[in-house]
Amino acid sequence: MSDNGDLELGRFEGPQERLFAVRGAVQAEANEAPAILSATEELMRELIERNGLAPEAMVSCLFTTTEDLDAEFPAVAARDLGLTAVPLMCCREIPVPGSMPRVIRVMLHFYGPAGHEPVHVYVGEAQKLRTDLEAAQ
Repeated sequence: MSDNGDLELGRFEGPQERLFAVRGAVQAEANEAPAILSATEELMRELIERNGLAPEAMVSCLFTTTEDLDAEFPAVAARDLGLTAVPLMCCREIPVPGSMPRVIRVMLHFYGPAGHEPVHVYVGEAQKLRTDLEAAQ
């Protein structure tokens, strides 16, 4: 870079930040609002901590629940954690026969340093959903 901050001709600096997405899942103990909120809070706290995230770096967050969870929106737990400026959406998971019951999944988009290694988080019994991800354990 030149003294005045302009890039020198013929020189390229790659992006300092890039967009990432991390996934995670947790199993709620019951189809009750406190159980859904508690499980979602645990999942979100782990995702935020393991990825070193601040709310202002978050772009959006998509939650899904299995069809047996309808007592509360998982997004309520995210709002309670202070993610009031992050767009949140809740959807229904595809009801695949034999799939794990009472599962809350999340996909969180955020900006981070270009060299960041995203850490996916699968809590408790939900670890069985992604045994291929060592970092998710």
